[in-house]
Amino acid sequence: MNKFNLKELGLKDNTIKEFKNLYEGMYLGRVACEQKNYYKVITEKGVISARVSGKIMYNACSIASYPAVGDWVAMDRDEDSQGEAIIQGILKRCSKFSRKVAGIKYEEQIIAVNIDTALITMSLNDNFNLRRLERYISTAWDSGAKPIVLLTKSDLCEDLDEKLLEVSKVAIGVDILVVSSLTNEGIDKVKEYITKGKTVAFIGSSGVGKSTLINKLLGYEKMKVSEIRESDGRGRHTTTYRELIVIPEGGVVIDTPGMRELSIMDIEDGIESAFKDIEQLTINCKFGNCTHNEEPGCAVKEAISTGIISEERYKSYIKLKKEAEFMAKKEKIRKLKESKKGRTKKNNYKKDFVEII
Repeated sequence: MNKFNLKELGLKDNTIKEFKNLYEGMYLGRVACEQKNYYKVITEKGVISARVSGKIMYNACSIASYPAVGDWVAMDRDEDSQGEAIIQGILKRCSKFSRKVAGIKYEEQIIAVNIDTALITMSLNDNFNLRRLERYISTAWDSGAKPIVLLTKSDLCEDLDEKLLEVSKVAIGVDILVVSSLTNEGIDKVKEYITKGKTVAFIGSSGVGKSTLINKLLGYEKMKVSEIRESDGRGRHTTTYRELIVIPEGGVVIDTPGMRELSIMDIEDGIESAFKDIEQLTINCKFGNCTHNEEPGCAVKEAISTGIISEERYKSYIKLKKEAEFMAKKEKIRKLKESKKGRTKKNNYKKDFVEII
């Protein structure tokens, strides 16, 4: 069994301090994989199997309350030769990239946690979509991780300079990398972001080449990949679950399944960061409560008319703001229900205790 230095795998001092204060006598590990409440966890002694305690299941109010890939967890053991380890607690998350689950149900789905960098992966062929990119960048900023735009399949792009210009106008303050797994262009640049102690998550739509890139970083084919379809120029999606992978040269990466859609949570702060250009313009409007519709002296309308920002980008900004405001209201309702559920559990516990006495 391989031994690991947990600090090289992203363990931070504040997590160590929290663990020592709250989980004396237990063992620390990092969740590498989760499938139907079955976990693989990396400890100093190696990779072990684990499951959550009954207490975690009892107190869980949603799927987001369970351990996620990238989590630091406290367990009753650090090896599993005598049976699966039991996860007794989840340490505080320093970052969390998540989305609303698909459909009408309001529930959070965690994509990856405790990541330093979110490599937002978009291919330069038919997957290229600036509005989707804005959505990913907003979510990444709100997660607490640093977003990096990773443009793949440059060998299939005939107008690279034009596309780079388009991306630069929406990726404000974000580094942009261009790679090709076929020619190895840009692979060394990606490696610069993956170093000892750092965690990088590859996030994006299906078929953009995330798993192929990870294979390049590993130096061997660990992640299953498929050929590009001739009909639409996209790779056939093969990753079906999230997985944390240790890179031999140092650091870890998290491979995530491709997302057909990214329904946002309450990410108002992230939107402000992603749309700094528009946020700054609103300050210069003549009226403080300007709606940017018919008011005179509107700096936003002026910027659109002169081509400083595109009308499509402004519409995207408004759409995301409305979505985030709606999700903020839903989150408030959820917390109220969660609070009532917690009080009910507590009262039932007291009732059962009195009856036993």
